[in-house]
Amino acid sequence: MALRVMIDIFSGRPNPVFDLSERESRAVLERLEPLTKGTPRRLPPPESILGYRGIRILQPSRGKGTPRVIRVAGGHMVKGERAVPIVGDDLEDFICGSTGLRRLKLGLDLPELCGHELRRFRKVLLKYPWPPFPWRPTIKRCACAPLYEPAWWNDGGQRQHHNNCYDYASNYRTDTFAQPGRAAGAMYSALSCASVKPAAVADELLDGTAIGNHCPINGHMAALVIWPGVDFHWYRKGKNGYWTHKPGGTPATNLDNSGATISDPRTADRGGYTNFCSFMVIMHGHIKLN
Repeated sequence: MALRVMIDIFSGRPNPVFDLSERESRAVLERLEPLTKGTPRRLPPPESILGYRGIRILQPSRGKGTPRVIRVAGGHMVKGERAVPIVGDDLEDFICGSTGLRRLKLGLDLPELCGHELRRFRKVLLKYPWPPFPWRPTIKRCACAPLYEPAWWNDGGQRQHHNNCYDYASNYRTDTFAQPGRAAGAMYSALSCASVKPAAVADELLDGTAIGNHCPINGHMAALVIWPGVDFHWYRKGKNGYWTHKPGGTPATNLDNSGATISDPRTADRGGYTNFCSFMVIMHGHIKLN
């Protein structure tokens, strides 16, 4: 039985997906056996972070007791609200470094990139679950900003999986994994600030550089960051003055990669998205995304 694999790593771009051969699929299934010893994690590895988040394995037909879509992250198979250690704790290295990734034509060295992100992800796991942050400074509220409604976006279905960071930051549901400039026929040509920002302007987003991390009089504030040559990501400022985001098809969250609330995306832990491009203003009803 051949398997299809998705590497959950991007936020703005669609994640890479590829098919394994029958031989590779058998090797993967052998590694998916739960350990007979060892205590399952109380919580699954974090899902809504920037950068590598694990792999998802799609089976064309259900096996006995096996879900159709399997998430593997940090050497664990995620089952609902817990994660079970598996025999093949090297499965992610096996997938990312030695199989279908080298066959993909993505214009970047994905095996090397994925290996780097795996190491970063394992450092995140050493600190997870994150400690609570019960106190946070008072920030000026933004009257025109959208509400933080994670339950609406995080439906586990169409809204969550088919809307990305750009949809979320714009508060504009497309179900198309919207790409800057695509609706205007002026899609970005490179994964850089100089290319993605003008594409967003073509979608009628406004340059908010002069406003900075403040509330606009009309509309709401978004922020664009770039993983140079790899991906883009967007944040949005909420009514309470704090920022939230939605990494790709994962749930919307109000935390950064260190589990802290986000008072300013310029200083948040953004993983590989090291280039802060710009604040931008979104006028409600003016934009069109696709």
